Amino acid sequence: MISLICSFAVLIIGYIFYGRFVANVVEPDDRITPAFAKEDGVDFVPMKTWKAYLVQLLNIAGTGPIFGALMGACFGPVVFLWIIFGAILGGGVHDFMTGMISERHDGASIAELTGIYLGPTVKWFMRFFSILLLLLTGTVFVNSPAALLSQLTPDFMDTKVWIVIILAYYVLATLLPIDKIIGRLYPIFGAVLIIMALGILGGTIFGGYTIPEISLKNLHPQGLPIWPYMFVTVACGAISGFHATQSPLIAKCITSEKEGRKIFYGAMISESVIALVWAAAGVAFYGATSGLSEAITDVGQSGVVYDISHGMLGSMGGILAIVGVVACPITSGDTAFRSARLILAEIIHLDQKRLKNRMIITLPLLGLGALLTQLDFNVLWRYFSWSNQTLAMIALWVATVYLIKTREHKITSLITAVPASFMSAVSLTYILMAQEGFGINKDIAYPIGIAFALLHFICYMLMEHKKAGEAQSR
Repeated sequence: MISLICSFAVLIIGYIFYGRFVANVVEPDDRITPAFAKEDGVDFVPMKTWKAYLVQLLNIAGTGPIFGALMGACFGPVVFLWIIFGAILGGGVHDFMTGMISERHDGASIAELTGIYLGPTVKWFMRFFSILLLLLTGTVFVNSPAALLSQLTPDFMDTKVWIVIILAYYVLATLLPIDKIIGRLYPIFGAVLIIMALGILGGTIFGGYTIPEISLKNLHPQGLPIWPYMFVTVACGAISGFHATQSPLIAKCITSEKEGRKIFYGAMISESVIALVWAAAGVAFYGATSGLSEAITDVGQSGVVYDISHGMLGSMGGILAIVGVVACPITSGDTAFRSARLILAEIIHLDQKRLKNRMIITLPLLGLGALLTQLDFNVLWRYFSWSNQTLAMIALWVATVYLIKTREHKITSLITAVPASFMSAVSLTYILMAQEGFGINKDIAYPIGIAFALLHFICYMLMEHKKAGEAQSR
């Protein structure tokens, strides 16, 4: 219990002090934001700060901080440390920087920002890679709510029927102006997500459950190594590349740069609080990591969420669980396809103010997503998890180059270079070791991953040294 309370305190302190430090590095000012400069009534729409925060929270959250945290909790309470420090030093910085850099480039996507700061070759790779991730995200977040809804409705309303219904909703949410559906419904569902987490926290604390204290011991029943598996499994609660595709959506809607820390960094810390609640509840409810792991295998993540909610909060908890497990993934899936539409529009230079132009991109995109729903969910999730963290790595290097080019002091770029190097090691090591990757032994994969990260950090230091030399020669 003490560990959990201290974890919340560290997250809050991190937001107040480190979040302010990161914001001061960027130096937000009173410039006109794209929401006003490029207002089109579709994607560039001014949004109040509180609404932008809730929309950003639901965009990035979905079931990520719930499902990912529950699977990460199978490693034991060591997961608390990754959620805390991953969010403060990595995820919050990642989301804030991608949002603010996008805002300063007229709401450009992470793919376009990559081209500006890492070059045209990397830009084309990032375009393909980010669209692939968004398709995987949208597809992953169709299957889980459809499966749950099929269990709660008559037999003729099976999973396939619900997939069609959800995809039809995605068409509307992707096509319509951001303030028509997303701007109106997301604040409500964002509030539900927060209330759900507060209810589970209360049930965990006052329900007589034992919350294990933090330790570095690996308690995973299948013996999966903490490095790098835990750092990929818990993505949305600590750091997630998917967020780099979502922050530009809200960068098009913020009305002041000075609100960026509250919206981008704040939403990430809020998501981490939710992840901590569910990680603690998972182990506490089932009594051990073995029980939690067995439950995930037997009834899936959605079933575990329902069992915990109903067990701790009764019928009201069951209702909240259903709303959360259904609404949250759907509200991340629709913005995933919306982001993919905008990236494709940037590539082919097709103005998105006209409905016809939006349909030209949206309908084929959703059709491809429908085909992907036929693949095995577990396979999709594994590829989604790895591509998620790889995108985070690239986005952090984009932010690092941005800081090198725009800031005078070397220390400022370390706020992104250090987590970028860390995520470089995580991403490569995972794909080398994982079943869906190369299946290489850890004795080989570990050194390669570390060498990969060191190489990137050396390149970073050389860039900083070159910039310092140019400054002195002026």
